[in-house]
Amino acid sequence: MRSRLPWPLRWAVVALALGFSAALAMWAFEFGKEIAGLERNAREELAQLRAEVQRLREQSGRDRAVADTAESLVKTERAAQERLAQQVRQLEADKQALQSDLGFFESLMPVAGDGLQLRGLQADARSPGQLRYQLLLMQSGKTIGEFRGRYELLLSGVHEGRPWQRAAPGAKPIQFKQYARLEGTVDLPTDVVIKTVQARVLDSQGAVRATQTVKL
Repeated sequence: MRSRLPWPLRWAVVALALGFSAALAMWAFEFGKEIAGLERNAREELAQLRAEVQRLREQSGRDRAVADTAESLVKTERAAQERLAQQVRQLEADKQALQSDLGFFESLMPVAGDGLQLRGLQADARSPGQLRYQLLLMQSGKTIGEFRGRYELLLSGVHEGRPWQRAAPGAKPIQFKQYARLEGTVDLPTDVVIKTVQARVLDSQGAVRATQTVKL
């Protein structure tokens, strides 16, 4: 069955279809170019983001290394300060020990007179409830025999506002020829304030041979 459209009209319809097809093809081409451009931009931005992430990772690594180094230096400095503090404390202890030894050796200097001498009595009651003491016994003379006897301490002070006096528990036996350095501790009531300490040396017969008193 033949179409009833005249030829001129047919050509017009064909031309219109071709124009529409050309326009559609042009639009598809331009749209494809835009999509390609967007994809290219997206790839470039993705590459830039990856590069930025890598840079930040490297910077973070450097910062972490600096922080670790700083922390290590701080720990080293603290350790050095602790060692110095320990050395200072040790030097103070050595100083006190040397002063004590100096007093002891000074007391070894010979003095006039013969017989038994009690010298260098020192007492320290700074620790609550405890008294530390040391003393030196010497014999001098042309003929020196071995001394046998004992020594005791007599403590005087204040207890609850009242005078207090007591002999340290137990006399200590001694035996020496030329000299003897004696030291020890005495337990005290914590509320007693010691004022004086007297050391007495007795021979084997119980006779007092030497005494010395120090005030605290």
